[in-house]
Amino acid sequence: MVKSLLMRMLLAVACLSTLADALPAQTADSTRFSVPVVYRKLPNGLRVVVSEDHSAPVVTVEVMYRIGFRIEPRNRTGFAHLFEHMMFQGSGHVGKFEHVSTVNENGGILNGSTRFDHTNYFEVLPSNALELALWLESDRMRSLKITPENLKNQQNVVSEEVRVNVLNQPYGGFEWLDLNEKANTNWYNAHNFYGDLSEIEAATLDDVKKFFDTYYAPNNAVLVVAGDAKPDEVVKLAEKYFGRIPSRPLPPPPDISEPAQTDEKTFTETDKLARTPALAFGYHLPPRLSREFFALSLLDPLLVGDESAKLYQTLIKEKQIAMAVSGGFNYGLGNNFDYNGPMLYTFRVDYRPDAKAAAVLNAVDEVIGAIRKDGITEDELKQAKVNFRSSFFDILEGGIIPGFGRADLLAAFSLYDDDPNRINTILGELEKVTTADVQQAARKYLVPTNRTSIDRRPETAGGGAK
Repeated sequence: MVKSLLMRMLLAVACLSTLADALPAQTADSTRFSVPVVYRKLPNGLRVVVSEDHSAPVVTVEVMYRIGFRIEPRNRTGFAHLFEHMMFQGSGHVGKFEHVSTVNENGGILNGSTRFDHTNYFEVLPSNALELALWLESDRMRSLKITPENLKNQQNVVSEEVRVNVLNQPYGGFEWLDLNEKANTNWYNAHNFYGDLSEIEAATLDDVKKFFDTYYAPNNAVLVVAGDAKPDEVVKLAEKYFGRIPSRPLPPPPDISEPAQTDEKTFTETDKLARTPALAFGYHLPPRLSREFFALSLLDPLLVGDESAKLYQTLIKEKQIAMAVSGGFNYGLGNNFDYNGPMLYTFRVDYRPDAKAAAVLNAVDEVIGAIRKDGITEDELKQAKVNFRSSFFDILEGGIIPGFGRADLLAAFSLYDDDPNRINTILGELEKVTTADVQQAARKYLVPTNRTSIDRRPETAGGGAK
């Protein structure tokens, strides 16, 4: 285990140092930026993407399935997340937790996550373990071990996770859980994504088997290999290990469209665990990858990017009514691109106990109202583009997980757009945005009638809000 940890540290340093050295030249001219992309489809429908990079002897392997908590079955809230846990319980040739131990023993790291529209699983390993990673992923795609014992165990694990992360936490993730429920009207966008405990515990073995047979099919997935690997080698290995897994009939996608909001929604709640009040609010966003989407993507760093951002300066520095302000698209769950349906532009403000939520929203309306009225300057737009490019390259670096960000974006663009090369067009689309585009998008979307807010305040001894 010590050897594994040391290997991980060395690989991470090598990858991040190499990428960091390369970024300045790329950011100077976005047209020079290019991620290598090779895209193939196997006869069974599995998408295969390879992004070759030999700067370090490391590969990231990711399998992304087109099933997230947005379209999980009715009356089984939290089921997509439950199933993410089930995928680590063993498969036809891999024992329980052996997937994890095998990757660790070969100097790698791994994880999985459930998001709005997908569930993903990944490994970061020395490149000589590429074939091992593909075999592990193919074995659980082909033959997940679904037993009553495994189901009961993971129901308990997920239920405890809900208690720890939501029920027994101040605010309980209200800015991404409760806000979506309040802001949306379509059940698919408005149910409890983490899951109601009663529904998690009611899941049956037949439910799990049906879920696996329905969604965990090669024609509902994409395999991405990013790093020290040659495309021809990866495609041959993909054919070897995944090629004989049969495709399955996929159900028609549910209607996840969200009707336009025409009136502002405001809610006030109490929280017995909170010590200070907090406000979450969100605006319905334009369609992903539309012109208006890119315009608001550039306004985002001007509003909440850092301490120089407009909301920070107004709420914290000038009016001194807040202690913290944050926000973004797909807030708390991903980035601007790795979802495929209605989304909120979400903000959270932790404000002073002697202030009121109405005062916070009034201050927000002052800031955004000025943008709607006067727009932004050319200098501000230029700075926003620099900030967004920097954030985009940060995603590609993968933070503390080398290669993951690149693999994850390639997977999302493959699964949602059938075009992983979109990763190379994003910065060009952003460069086209003008100050007029930003002003027009703000006028259309950043208005109170398109906003939902939740004011959550500490509970007093008598049960009311402080």
